Amino acid sequence: MEFLVPSNLLFPYNITLQNYVHWTETPQSHIFSADIPGVRKEELRVEVEDSKYLIIRTEESTEPDRKFMRKFRLPGRIEIDGISAEYENGVLAVTVPRLIRRGLHIDPAVVPERLEVLARAA
Repeated sequence: MEFLVPSNLLFPYNITLQNYVHWTETPQSHIFSADIPGVRKEELRVEVEDSKYLIIRTEESTEPDRKFMRKFRLPGRIEIDGISAEYENGVLAVTVPRLIRRGLHIDPAVVPERLEVLARAA
């Protein structure tokens, strides 16, 4: 015997994840994406505050459904100057590149036979 229960009884509240920002991490970057339909590209602002926070917001609007503001603490070791944003089909994607340190490679052929290291005393 099978019971069918209407979904409005199982979930009596209309739960909508509006203004939800999804964070994805890749080896090269952090990507923040948000569905912000109905907003013009010119109304969006992506800002970095104190080199610590990423702020995604819309310009002041009188329409409540067009207001959007989220603030995130940026992860460590990122390249602030490389942050980029793209808005297409109502989806904003902000890419925050990681600061990738290259390993130091010393070619043994160019190192002198005798190497002296000089340092000043503190």
